[in-house]
Amino acid sequence: MNLSPISKSLFIAGFLLIAGGLFWEFGSKFLPLGRMPGDITVEKENFKFYFPLGTSVVLSLVLSLVLYLFQKLGSK
Repeated sequence: MNLSPISKSLFIAGFLLIAGGLFWEFGSKFLPLGRMPGDITVEKENFKFYFPLGTSVVLSLVLSLVLYLFQKLGSK
């Protein structure tokens, strides 16, 4: 089967979204995304502020690694 580049990209993006959703749902037992060290939480009486800094760094590193691997595998 010969897919166009756009079809391949959409297929890969869909697969990554499904895999990410499944990991988010079932993987939280192993990696507590959203409750990691470095996440900032400020709670006052009528105010709650949450900034997932640690989670953002971890997700950025993982996505950078995945995109790097796709780039290396795609250039062969």
